[in-house]
Amino acid sequence: MGLTHLVSFASLALLSSNVAALSWDATPFSPASYPLAVRTPYLSAWLPQGAGTALNGAWPQFWTGSTLGWAGYIRVDNTTYNFLGAPVVAGTDAVLATQKSAEFTSTQSIFVMTAGPVDLTANFLSPVEPTNLVNQSIPFSYLSLSAVSTDGASHSVSIYTDISAEWASGDDTQTVNWTTTTTGPILTHQVMLEDQQIYTEYSDHIQQGAVYYSTPNTVSATYQTGQDIVVRAQFINNGVLDDTLDTNFRAVDDDWPVFAYAHDLGSVSSTPTDPLLFTVGLVRDPAIQYIIADDVYQDRSIYFWSAFTSVADVITSFMADYPAALVRAAAFDAQVYADASAISSEYAGVVSLSVRQAFGALELTMSKTSDGSWNTSDILMFLKEISSDGNVNTVDVIMPAWPILLYSNPELGKYLLLGLFEYQATGQYPNKWAVHDLGASYPKAIGHNDGNDEPMPLEECGNMLIMTLSYTQKSGDNSIISTYTDLLNQWTGYLVDEALIPANQISTDDFAGALANQTNLAIKGVVGIQAMSVISGMLGDTANQQNYSAIVASYVPQILAYATAKDGLHLDLSYGNDSSWGLSYNMYADKLLGTNVFDQSVYEMQTAWYGTVVLPYGVPLDTRHTYTKSDWQMWTAAMMTNDTMRDILISSVYKYAADGESNQPLGDWYEATDGSVEGFRARPVVGGHFALVSFDIRLIFNVTWLTLEYSSLCKQ
Repeated sequence: MGLTHLVSFASLALLSSNVAALSWDATPFSPASYPLAVRTPYLSAWLPQGAGTALNGAWPQFWTGSTLGWAGYIRVDNTTYNFLGAPVVAGTDAVLATQKSAEFTSTQSIFVMTAGPVDLTANFLSPVEPTNLVNQSIPFSYLSLSAVSTDGASHSVSIYTDISAEWASGDDTQTVNWTTTTTGPILTHQVMLEDQQIYTEYSDHIQQGAVYYSTPNTVSATYQTGQDIVVRAQFINNGVLDDTLDTNFRAVDDDWPVFAYAHDLGSVSSTPTDPLLFTVGLVRDPAIQYIIADDVYQDRSIYFWSAFTSVADVITSFMADYPAALVRAAAFDAQVYADASAISSEYAGVVSLSVRQAFGALELTMSKTSDGSWNTSDILMFLKEISSDGNVNTVDVIMPAWPILLYSNPELGKYLLLGLFEYQATGQYPNKWAVHDLGASYPKAIGHNDGNDEPMPLEECGNMLIMTLSYTQKSGDNSIISTYTDLLNQWTGYLVDEALIPANQISTDDFAGALANQTNLAIKGVVGIQAMSVISGMLGDTANQQNYSAIVASYVPQILAYATAKDGLHLDLSYGNDSSWGLSYNMYADKLLGTNVFDQSVYEMQTAWYGTVVLPYGVPLDTRHTYTKSDWQMWTAAMMTNDTMRDILISSVYKYAADGESNQPLGDWYEATDGSVEGFRARPVVGGHFALVSFDIRLIFNVTWLTLEYSSLCKQ
């Protein structure tokens, strides 16, 4: 049967619609939440949208939804307009600017606000520089503002912004203190908790370090710290600040201290002004606690310290780099959009939205040598499992995020895997399978020496083998497979014992519950075993190469016999349950690696089947529920054998991302019936949306030598 007979025209029409009606232009669409300053798990500011919220229609939020006070005003002639945040200052006559447009790219969110006869462009740039480890690790973000007259006349313009102490803590009852540096070329407000708690979170905010808000110290710049309504009223009424500092350190919610700047731009004409720059960042040191041999905990620092000696140096360099950083960002944005647009414009929009969210969960770190100097040869990257469990380097969260690392810089994937390998190589983890994560609570990567991590043995063994081989193939670097051969063989041994008939285990979709005989886990298991066959061949171990391939050749026909429905139309969710089915997204790894464990006919069967069960927002995860996952839909799209079903899956994710029904950073888990969010938000697994551009699926489908090699081994 052709797909045109299987997918209703009504469903297809729904898939392409964007129901949000806006009074401004939104490019490429209006997302659930715009990333504003998104660089780390703790520097993460977003603008909630719903059906459409202007830049001055709500307060920016931390990824959890808590408020991050960030206010902005522009004074044109003698009228003051609010363009950022939602401040209320009684007794003043500030009016709202009107939003004209909003646009996002992979690294930028750009808003044009009309303030009477002047347009103000606000560009929030969170750099993503995966091939420059120093730049990528700097926990700062930019806001640039540029004004232009729209009526042919010149106008007197001044601009104000502030941040609140809410940026320094998730607990508004905690006392903060602050300083303002007013000498040199840069003005900097520093805000921090008075009671610092190392490696401690409160409502997912770090209770350690300091927030820095900076701007150039020009002759036209003024500053002020103090109560929010007092400081804002000073600018609204006068157009300048009074260069005074409030020294009454207090709780965040005690008269709401804010940290403000104002700049007089002078006369603004029809030529846009040069960008007026602000930077915001959150720095803590040490940043990560990591377990090494003999149950010893090591303090690790963010990698940018290898190039700087003080926060002031970082800010100076970061601010001076803005023009070049903007050029690099534009080039990165253009490359992502061009690569994704080769598939579809909808796909390009989804992956562009996903970039900052994926990278915002990552932190690059290094240790110190015995003499206290930086050990730049010891680089580990850590990932926070944002919004679900808060774990460190969760293997089955790294796995769905993996495609964006393969796309942007596979070396980053190596730095994520190394922490897991190094810990397990110490022998402190007692189980024979791969560990689930490096620590139950970020930023404490202190392992699970009791072996009581969340049990996903088949899932995590398969993930580690698949990611290790894909990194090695992409990079040409054999260091992981040669150093950790014993661990890889150990995990493969577990898969050999357990993959053919999976026990009652949970998969990465643990919210769906445990299930015996899961077809998708068996798929992951045999692809993992075949991955180790390829690894063994790379290492010159022909005995294991042939042995593992022979096992896979024996297992695959059995799995297909157990898992294929009697009518031959689909794979079952679990063996023998012909009324069940699910997204067999783990087959994507077979294509990614070029292992060709499964015959093309299996992919064709699954492609045809999904066309019969698609709902308005995509194909459900499995028959136990009607919800689905955006990452797994994109993985599935990448292995579809025709563009029609591929595009249906892409369109379903696009529709969900753009439908105006949510106001939180993109959630990957949602209802396929109506697009309602199930609970996750801001998770790095949206890196999995890059599945279709992390490799050329058509080339892999046409690689015949691997198929021939596998077929010859099957006959042995």
